[in-house]
Amino acid sequence: MAKTASYTCTACGASFTKWSGRCDGCGDWNTIIEEAPLASGPAAKSLGAKRGRGIQLTDLASEEVPPPRTHSGLSELDRVLGGGLVAGSAILVGGDPGIGKSTLLLQAAARFAMVGVKTLYVSGEEASAQVRMRAQRLGLGTAPVQLAAETNLRDILTTLDAERPGLVIIDSIQTMWADTVESAPGSVAQVRAAAHELTSFAKRRGISVVMVGHVTKEGQIAGPRVVEHMVDTVLYFEGERGHQFRILRSVKNRFGPADEIGVFEMTGDGLAEVTNPSALFLSERGTPAPGSVVFAGIEGTRPVLCEIQALVAPTPHSQPRRSVVGWDGGRLAMVLAVLEARCAIPFAGLDVYLNVAGGLKIGEPAADLAVAAALLSAREDVALPPETVIFGEISLSGALRPVGQAENRLKEAQKLGFTSAIVPAGGKMVGDGGLAVQRFGDLTALVGDIFGAG
Repeated sequence: MAKTASYTCTACGASFTKWSGRCDGCGDWNTIIEEAPLASGPAAKSLGAKRGRGIQLTDLASEEVPPPRTHSGLSELDRVLGGGLVAGSAILVGGDPGIGKSTLLLQAAARFAMVGVKTLYVSGEEASAQVRMRAQRLGLGTAPVQLAAETNLRDILTTLDAERPGLVIIDSIQTMWADTVESAPGSVAQVRAAAHELTSFAKRRGISVVMVGHVTKEGQIAGPRVVEHMVDTVLYFEGERGHQFRILRSVKNRFGPADEIGVFEMTGDGLAEVTNPSALFLSERGTPAPGSVVFAGIEGTRPVLCEIQALVAPTPHSQPRRSVVGWDGGRLAMVLAVLEARCAIPFAGLDVYLNVAGGLKIGEPAADLAVAAALLSAREDVALPPETVIFGEISLSGALRPVGQAENRLKEAQKLGFTSAIVPAGGKMVGDGGLAVQRFGDLTALVGDIFGAG
């Protein structure tokens, strides 16, 4: 009896009996590949008859030495990596085109090379002369980094096996071509095969591999999601082209905390570290105006203060606009609904614009209360006290919920000269850090006390 071929989508894992260009499960194109059927009959019996080797087992009480780390000298990069570069680790770095990925990695390569790590920079998008010119513009022309311009994966692995570097940077994984896969460079099969070979090579030889990944228009790394599962660390390089700030964010890290961020500033000499991001994000904040609120957030393990700006204006259209930059649009809709339903403050017929200043992207629910205060301040045309920080989560009932690391948020605010804070009541009572703290149990109380509305 003939074996039936099986086809699987590399994006969502859906199975099909025949190939098609578009997956019916997730809607992605060119993600369906053929997989070999399971062995049956005599083949299965022979497989079962063959004994494998025993696996060494350990218990949870076993103590292992933490993996050694190499520090680059870029403290923001070392922070995001969890304390430095781990030998044999595979790292995937994604970001929008032109955001500065190649600049960051070239600077990192130079720093690691200067501390004694043999470093190779392999570019599949630029010639070696172009990379050399960028290094000279950044003042890194004398760094002992070895360059190569190649896309053939077999040749790259052969060279790495002979050179035995401590770190290799592949720019980018979408340009790599494996001659064992019959598809064009950049295809799902090629990206998966190249990432698998490079990751396996890194583990076998103890070489750290950094792979640059292109992103889609939705901001996700292009290619199969299995690539993100293969590697040890996934980093996203974020930022708005109109701002000089860049955020390196860890979304996965097997050797350190996830959601850690490193902050850089794009200058004429490349990317400069920002050791105090709160002061930088608030440096351009002038006289407090209606709609301007300072939010005390937590990014990874570090507290970060930033300005949230809101503008509420009458709309000339039948459908009011809701425009958001740096925050979740669905979360904004929820806060507006709570203000209307629980506090009787309508926003019908009003355009709402919300912006997180400096190009920072906020994802934690603790920003709910700061957003609500900014919206009310803009709507009522009342500026909040200039030296006040706000944080807290809003429930659908209008109640204010406490958030984690409140004490660290207040300490950061006091360090930057803030004198008061508006926070939710309840939860674990922590030290106020020397600030005058106002605690509110629900949104209605805050609206009535601060804005005299509701």
